[in-house]
Amino acid sequence: MPDAIDVPTDLLTLTIDDAGMATLQLDDPGASVNKISWETLNAFSDALDRLEPRSDLTGLVFTSGKPESFIVGADLGMLQAFEIPAEARHLSREAHALGARVRGLEVPTVAALHGPVMGGGLEMALNCDYRIASTADATKMALPEVQLGLLPGGGGTQRLPRLVGVQQALTMMLTGKNTYPDKAKRIGLVDALIHPPGLKDAARRAARQLASGDLSVERDEQSLGDQLLEGNPVSRRVIYRQALKRTEKRTRGNYPAPPLIVDAVRTGMEEGLEAGLDTESQHFGDLVFSHESQALVSLFFAKRQAEKHPMPDQAQPVDTVGVLGAGLMGSGIAQVTAENGTDVVLKDQSLDLAAKGKKHVWEALAAQEEKGIINTFTRDQIAERVVPTGDYAPLRTSDLVIEAVPEDLSIKHQVLSDLEDVVPEDTILASNTSAIPITKIAEGVEDPSRVLGMHYFSPVPDIPLLEIVATEDTSDTALATAYAAGLAQDKTVIVVRDGPGFYTTRILALYMNEALLLFDAGADVEEVDEAMKDAGFPMGPFELFDLVGLDVAAKITDVMGDALSDERVNISDSAGRLAEADLLGQKTNLGFYEYDADDESDDKDPDGVNEAVYHYADAPARSTPPAEAVQDRLLLMMVNEAVRCLEDEVLRAPIDGDLGAVFGLGFPPFLGGPFRYVDREGADEIIDTLNRLADQHGDRFQPAERLRTHASQNATFYD
Repeated sequence: MPDAIDVPTDLLTLTIDDAGMATLQLDDPGASVNKISWETLNAFSDALDRLEPRSDLTGLVFTSGKPESFIVGADLGMLQAFEIPAEARHLSREAHALGARVRGLEVPTVAALHGPVMGGGLEMALNCDYRIASTADATKMALPEVQLGLLPGGGGTQRLPRLVGVQQALTMMLTGKNTYPDKAKRIGLVDALIHPPGLKDAARRAARQLASGDLSVERDEQSLGDQLLEGNPVSRRVIYRQALKRTEKRTRGNYPAPPLIVDAVRTGMEEGLEAGLDTESQHFGDLVFSHESQALVSLFFAKRQAEKHPMPDQAQPVDTVGVLGAGLMGSGIAQVTAENGTDVVLKDQSLDLAAKGKKHVWEALAAQEEKGIINTFTRDQIAERVVPTGDYAPLRTSDLVIEAVPEDLSIKHQVLSDLEDVVPEDTILASNTSAIPITKIAEGVEDPSRVLGMHYFSPVPDIPLLEIVATEDTSDTALATAYAAGLAQDKTVIVVRDGPGFYTTRILALYMNEALLLFDAGADVEEVDEAMKDAGFPMGPFELFDLVGLDVAAKITDVMGDALSDERVNISDSAGRLAEADLLGQKTNLGFYEYDADDESDDKDPDGVNEAVYHYADAPARSTPPAEAVQDRLLLMMVNEAVRCLEDEVLRAPIDGDLGAVFGLGFPPFLGGPFRYVDREGADEIIDTLNRLADQHGDRFQPAERLRTHASQNATFYD
């Protein structure tokens, strides 16, 4: 029986067996996951104080007492509490010193990895001689700091390139993407894989064998090409330049972290480990206090808050979800539902159409399996949860039914009426509409209290937001049940009040309409799109028109045009005219852009601008305003309307508005959302720009009253 070693903390336990094999198990009793904090670093230091003097020590295994995770990264609350960059740099240097102590132990060290191994958790593991990971689907490794506007501050920019090579390391750090067990083994990030139940025993066995010499660390050699490219400073410069070029293309220079990551790696590889670690600490301190990181960290906490159910006791159990419509949206809803353990009945007009929807789910799961994200057993298990049907009868067991049929009120009335005849009285009925008021949809059923909107975004598996729309009649039970179902689908959930376009479609529609007004006035399609991508949007408005479909955009325009007075906004009819000409976008391979007819993907890359669209513009000549003017018009149209949604109580709070815009519409994350953007720029500055735009382009740019109030009171939306 291993003996417990007394350490002055309850964050970890330290034991040592008769053969001198020590096990350090981190398990924060006050949290569901382990994080890197000052307390964690001090606890590790105290443990090393006990181990370093021992002459009988033969090895050390690091493991987690949490059943579902290792260490999920740094405590971001700690970073938010820092008052000056020097505090962040001090934290980084302390982590470096602790890593050096682990590497300095004269016995083998082994990290046993299961579940998420993120950020500082992975950096800690990189200090060990040997890493063994479980093969569980939940096991994934990443240095995701770049997604929070940061760089790895615990030595990751130095240890990772030396372990897996500069190219692999830069890819991991510049994207922040997960690496799953099979790939981790292949690139040398971990040394062995084992089924979860045997992980800790295997880690201790590996430590013993390393100590006895029966096991040596063997990692795959780099290819000859990689060896030649990474083997000398001259060729490594090519890697750094290419990494910066790719990053600049992706981020448009809006994020300061990526070039600093490259600089830290370059410094360490060319000037030595100590210089690299010092550069890493310097950059880490600067980034913690950058506007971009502070906005991204605030979004992280807002997202985490939205993942807490506000009224869990009022939710009904949901064991089976029905989905009406097996197209792209319906199959996406079915996929995210089944992936999280809930049975799905997927209905379309015929069994063949429903089966095609299930096939789409299968293909998405197969792609995950090929990438090593899930195994074949998990793939098959998820797919079997989706049952296609052409009849209503199998839906009678559903606790929640989500209709994803075309945006036509009469069709929605018909399917919900047919559904109401089949399902029990307590089944919740949800509509995945993007613009039609839920109150109008609920007129098609006898009991409107069980009807609400569940507005998903395409592609459903990739877009994290779910916008739940409640009417005056929606019951608390229906709302709570839909919220629970959304959380079970791993969605970031916001709740908004019913109205034309709700929140997300309303602000997006006016943003898109402003792009059409630019088009009508002669602006170049590609120049406008490039300007908005430079501003931080993932795609330009005309690319988005083509993705959504000009026919869908025209219907939304009609809804918003009916809802908003002519004094409020000048609605363009260009989307309708293009739709009438069958220029629908990607679905017809012609819209604002041209597309390859042989490309069957859901999101095609354009081949070039469709010059024919300019025949539908009202302007006699083409002339595009400067990029900054385009950005002001489109961005502030969205921001101003978001504030109006708060005034109209469509939004419950600014935090919902920021989450909805960023996670549903692609509002630039580094700006934090419309409301944080106003706080950052100042309401008075926003009003000045809006007034200038109103003078130039009309009253649709008149500042929202709430903005005027904030400016007069020097108030902010957030403390």
